[in-house]
Amino acid sequence: MLNRVVLIGRLTQDPELRYTNSGTAVASFTLAVDRMRNNQSGERETDFINIVVWQKQAELCAQYLHKGRLAAVDGRLQIRSYENREGQKVRVAEVVAETVRFLDRGDNASMNSSSGYSQAPSQNQNMSRPAPEPKRTPRFDDDPFADDSQPIDISDDDLPF
Repeated sequence: MLNRVVLIGRLTQDPELRYTNSGTAVASFTLAVDRMRNNQSGERETDFINIVVWQKQAELCAQYLHKGRLAAVDGRLQIRSYENREGQKVRVAEVVAETVRFLDRGDNASMNSSSGYSQAPSQNQNMSRPAPEPKRTPRFDDDPFADDSQPIDISDDDLPF
């Protein structure tokens, strides 16, 4: 039997990081994933899928993923149930992530921390000359999925397709 889920989508809000009583990190967030086909009205529909991440990867997600960021999740579907405050049994479907990949560049210098999108310049700013870009030294110890914008030396024989 196989229980495998692979998703690519954008976070609807910043991940929520918590710790179990034994100190294990657990993060949860919702991924907005567009459907492949248009509906009868010709519009694309979006599914909002709950994601749960455990241990060190949960801490990395909470640190580097923010609302609007593009991420790939590889994991398994889990259905759990609980009783709500009204005493009704509630079933919840969620994806327990085995791996999470950060697919777009999360440059903190140009990102708005609350939304994950760049802010538009205000009208009071001088638009005649652009501000110099800050020098960035790549820090691969901070973000293991950082893109250093260097070409990758790989031959066609090494590619699986």
